[in-house]
Amino acid sequence: MKTKLCIAACIAIAVSACGPSVRVTTTAAPNATFTQLHKFRILTPPPRRTGRPLPDDPMLVNSISNQVLQTSITDAFVARGYLLDPATPDFTIAYYASARERLNVTLWDYGYPGRWGGWRGPEAVALTPYTEGTVIIDVINAQTKELIWRGRGQAVTSADPADYQQHLRDAVQAIVRKFPAATRLAAR
Repeated sequence: MKTKLCIAACIAIAVSACGPSVRVTTTAAPNATFTQLHKFRILTPPPRRTGRPLPDDPMLVNSISNQVLQTSITDAFVARGYLLDPATPDFTIAYYASARERLNVTLWDYGYPGRWGGWRGPEAVALTPYTEGTVIIDVINAQTKELIWRGRGQAVTSADPADYQQHLRDAVQAIVRKFPAATRLAAR
């Protein structure tokens, strides 16, 4: 039993010491051109269609987490050289966020006899619950309404509201860093 607790404690310390590592994947439409994109606006999330939302649902329009997402997205795109222009944007941004409980199961028994003694019973399995968050950012051509780019970030997140909000900011930054920087707008 002590071995199991020691292993679980070591895993928890190792995970928390590393901080949230955001796994980012992106995809662009085959015919997408980004050189003509200079101004953006962020779309208002649509209301939930099914299910009862949780009070800490990051997609609630009035939630603090949603405000953190909107501000982080705006700041990240401005830092990449784009201008916020809700009236005449070249592209619009839709975003989605979710969190779900996951379980990491680690088996410490390699299944062969010898120095390790083969199967040791319950001490050889470590169960570590965690929450995985996902943020998706879609870039849509404002004229054609076609999706031209999608970025997706996933990371272990926290139940602590302040930490969770920081994890949202980190995810947005990691995703938008993968979006092409704005080209200089020619003087008119």
